[in-house]
Amino acid sequence: MNRNINKKSLNGFINYGIVIAAFLVIQVLLGAGKISNSLQSLLVPACCYIVMAVSLNLTVGILGELSLGHAGFMSLGAFSGIVVSILLQSAIPMAPLRLAVSMVVGALFGALGGVIVGVPVLRLQGDYLAIVTLAFGQIIQNIIMVLYMGVDENGFHIAASSDRFDLAADGTAIIKGPMGAVGVSKLATFTAGFVLILITLVVVQNLVNSRSGRAIMALRDNRIAAESVGINVTKYKLMAFVTSAALAGAAGALFGLNYSSTVASKFDFNTSILVLVFVVLGGLGSIRGSIIAAALLYVLPEMLRQFDIAEYRMLIYAIVLILVMLATNNDTVKGLAARIIPKRKGGADNG
Repeated sequence: MNRNINKKSLNGFINYGIVIAAFLVIQVLLGAGKISNSLQSLLVPACCYIVMAVSLNLTVGILGELSLGHAGFMSLGAFSGIVVSILLQSAIPMAPLRLAVSMVVGALFGALGGVIVGVPVLRLQGDYLAIVTLAFGQIIQNIIMVLYMGVDENGFHIAASSDRFDLAADGTAIIKGPMGAVGVSKLATFTAGFVLILITLVVVQNLVNSRSGRAIMALRDNRIAAESVGINVTKYKLMAFVTSAALAGAAGALFGLNYSSTVASKFDFNTSILVLVFVVLGGLGSIRGSIIAAALLYVLPEMLRQFDIAEYRMLIYAIVLILVMLATNNDTVKGLAARIIPKRKGGADNG
């Protein structure tokens, strides 16, 4: 038992080490001017997508439920974080502190969305759960596209149409329906993204290695057997789902505060599928795989853009995805990996 715990702890520390080492290397390269402006612009979004992939893996890989609406939680965090950051400009002039508060609020709104969706939806399984979570993501996107928010001397205003949205002359519009959030102060930094990744790893890895995590994995492996020994299905499913949604909300807040304007279409079905691709290619249940897959596959198209084959970058990207999928599902490759890294019995693969 102690040996198994030590292996889990070692895997967790390896994940921390990979993230910290990558952060230090990138900081050195930034200081030396070795990273182009286009690649620098991808650092914060890459951190956001790493958090999204790890958090979705908690639902898909650890809990074993397919969710296609993860971008919906990200959008809740993005727009709530943007609104809070603008409302607190005078109260909290320090940008890092305001960013931290906005990310906490984004996480809370993501968790709230997870509760609202999770309580009725987690009674479903398989394709039905996937369809409902997909619908949730689309509903959130459509609601934000008709939402108008602003603040003036009379206070905070919110309306569902432009006709009912009446601001004073000196008022500030925050969300303008289809135009999304405008006039946003860009508070996001690569350091904040690095810290968020570490927090995500702490939360997810400690949950997975805890008693609750073992209960969640028991539900994934055999729900009937888990229920027969007294495991509360709703409680532990909701725990994993809400934790995943909260982390996605925090990532959304960081993502939204990385741009001067943000539209709801950035968080559509394609975004949810993109994050799911990262999770599947990195390996279901593998936290380290989600980190590496999200980081590499997100920046790969931009890296290909740097070469003379830029017009073929999406074709090459698709070929890489196919090759990775074939490799991860090939018995010969799996056998080689098993000889190099012996697979332990029991538990989730936190590596």
